[in-house]
Amino acid sequence: MQVQPQDHGQDPARTGQDAEPGSGLGQGLKPRHITMISIAGVIGAGLFVGSKNAIAEAGPGVLLSYAFAGLLVVLVMRMLGEMATAQPDTGSFSTYADRALGRWAGFSVGWLYWWFWVLVIPVEATAAADILSDWLGAPQWVWALAVTLLLTATNLASVGNYGEFEFWFAGIKVVAIVGFIVVGVLAITGVLPGSDVSGTPGFGLDGGFLPNGFTAVLAGMLLTMFSFMGTEIVTIAAAESPDPRKGVRRAVNSVIGRIALFYLASIFVVVALVPWNSPELADAGSFQSTLQAIGIPGAATIMDIVILTAVASCLNSALYTASRMVFSLSRRGDGPRWLSHVSGRGVPYPAILASTAIGFLAVVGNYLLPDRIFGMLLATSGALALVVYAIIALSQLRMRRRLDAAGERPVVRMWLFPWLTYAALAFIAVVLVLMVVLPGQRVELTLSLVLTAVVVAVGVRHQRATGRSADLRERGAALRR
Repeated sequence: MQVQPQDHGQDPARTGQDAEPGSGLGQGLKPRHITMISIAGVIGAGLFVGSKNAIAEAGPGVLLSYAFAGLLVVLVMRMLGEMATAQPDTGSFSTYADRALGRWAGFSVGWLYWWFWVLVIPVEATAAADILSDWLGAPQWVWALAVTLLLTATNLASVGNYGEFEFWFAGIKVVAIVGFIVVGVLAITGVLPGSDVSGTPGFGLDGGFLPNGFTAVLAGMLLTMFSFMGTEIVTIAAAESPDPRKGVRRAVNSVIGRIALFYLASIFVVVALVPWNSPELADAGSFQSTLQAIGIPGAATIMDIVILTAVASCLNSALYTASRMVFSLSRRGDGPRWLSHVSGRGVPYPAILASTAIGFLAVVGNYLLPDRIFGMLLATSGALALVVYAIIALSQLRMRRRLDAAGERPVVRMWLFPWLTYAALAFIAVVLVLMVVLPGQRVELTLSLVLTAVVVAVGVRHQRATGRSADLRERGAALRR
């Protein structure tokens, strides 16, 4: 038995059900697709290249930064997994916020999340274009367009294509990271043939483990936290698989191991082999500088291939996630209804095309607009991960109480409820305060909160308007009777 969503006086699509047979999404994602998406689907250039900024900020103490950020993600995924196994839905936490907190909440978090992933499209497309332009020549915008159109075409064909691309993209990233860790451990222990480094130079140089103090660890946490954004995509993708509850349960149960392996273990190798303030680390990136220090031939080319795979994967996921979120919003009456149409193969093609069009306009803007203007657009998404996490936690508080009252026991249950949920909310509040206190984060926080306030205001107005419309329909029906 499942707890039914509250009746908002809308049509069947309002509750996430098909308005007519054959109008729903397909179920083309196989268990192996869901497994690989959950393992490494959203590991992007942020880990391979961007981690150098966090290391420069916190030194070896960046391991604590990743651990703190990862702990929050583990708790949020546990809460989301509880809701997703109880009520699988392609709208994921947007749908749960709608049901638990009100229509304004589902509307707001859904459109904010969509905006976040639409902005990921130009960032990842530009990163891919940089590499391809260096390799093959031609202007960067040509490659940005080509990559975006290619992945859009695969998403339009079928959801199985998205899953297949992600399966191989994620597989390459898993092999690359595991290989990096194995080679790094052999170098650290001094048993790697031909390596000219060993030991732990990053830990013993200029201040040891916390060269810039614990405050720098907190600043590093702000830089690392948003590299985890996207872990929740598996709860959206699982709704298009034959057994969504099984896929979500596996993803949630493995999240601790994934964070420990892909983030903590790989960053440990970096700081153990490369001085945290090394010029090579700042110039080449964390993984590439480590491979060069070990003496791996062709390190730059190897990392270019891995990074290209990673950014293509993240771009693929951005197109998929943005389209599914706006599809869910439109099906619930919180977006234009034409975005809810699907093809005969269960593909929401208007939602994909609309998200791609907005994303590609942002790609064009990245080249045409002054850097400051485009940078401000990106800054509006700086704290959206925290907003999403907070709404997930608040939704889980409400839904868990309803599930308990109905005698439900989801396959995944939040630990130590409600205390760890409260702890996650407190942690989010602390991070927001840090963004106010620490320099370099205030602009992103301000712009993100302004955007959130505007969207919430529109959501509240939308809820009131649709509530009045529902009342008028009910009164008209009563008069006709």
